[in-house]
Amino acid sequence: METSEILKKVRKIEIKTRGLSNNIFAGQYHSAFKGRGMAFSEVREYQYGDDIRDIDWNVTARLNKPYVKVFEEERELTAMLLIDVSGSLEFGTIKQLKKDMVTEIAATLAFSAIENNDKIGVIFFSDKIEKFIPPKKGRKHILYIIRELLDFKAESRKTNIQQALQYLTNVMKRRCTAFVMSDFIDPNDFENALTIANHKHDIVAIQVFDKRVTEIPNIGLMRVKDAETGSEQWIDTSSPIVRKVHHQWWIDSQTRLNTTFTKSQVDAVSIRTDQDYVKALLNLFAKRN
Repeated sequence: METSEILKKVRKIEIKTRGLSNNIFAGQYHSAFKGRGMAFSEVREYQYGDDIRDIDWNVTARLNKPYVKVFEEERELTAMLLIDVSGSLEFGTIKQLKKDMVTEIAATLAFSAIENNDKIGVIFFSDKIEKFIPPKKGRKHILYIIRELLDFKAESRKTNIQQALQYLTNVMKRRCTAFVMSDFIDPNDFENALTIANHKHDIVAIQVFDKRVTEIPNIGLMRVKDAETGSEQWIDTSSPIVRKVHHQWWIDSQTRLNTTFTKSQVDAVSIRTDQDYVKALLNLFAKRN
């Protein structure tokens, strides 16, 4: 993509997503994520009604009186975008590619973070860490992120979400809110890594998928190609059994994915590429309040 073309696309996405974050998401984003970052402030003597889980046992033992830890909301939050850049994100049949929707959602979240005076960073991943952009503030930083989202070329086409989560856990020392954006089509089990990452940070999963992955149209013989492995095969879409088996695969895979999110206590939302992501994000934010 030429530089002038990229700059035009950056500007177009900035106008759309900045408007959304200013007018719609500013308050909801703040209330949904800001309260999750709590910093230890001081200790004070226990008072009737205090939560016993806040008792500081070291101070209590030293002074022979019960003392509790006092926490205050961290004024500055760090948000991380974990962006799947594997081959399967380049698929789209109805309105737009999965990659295009991910770019718009990521830009909207980035502007929402900046509106709340938060830092924003990015981890691009495939089956390895493709690029790490450390969290910073400011419009210039966001425009750099959007440009990378538009023009980034991954070295690998495969997916390993577990590795991305482990990298986040290791590289981010302080608690952050991390949005994992992917179609979550991954042959590897990432439940354990997700649980560990969510214990240290506040993980939010945003699944973007295409309608055609849920059901195959009846159009006769069709050649399909796996975007990540490159393997090709012909399938007979006129066969009701073929269509039924594929649809059942989708239902089973979604059930497994939702079970993983539930067990890991991760908030999640699924957005189809031909649907309105604004409504989906607002529902996600409302669920967290």
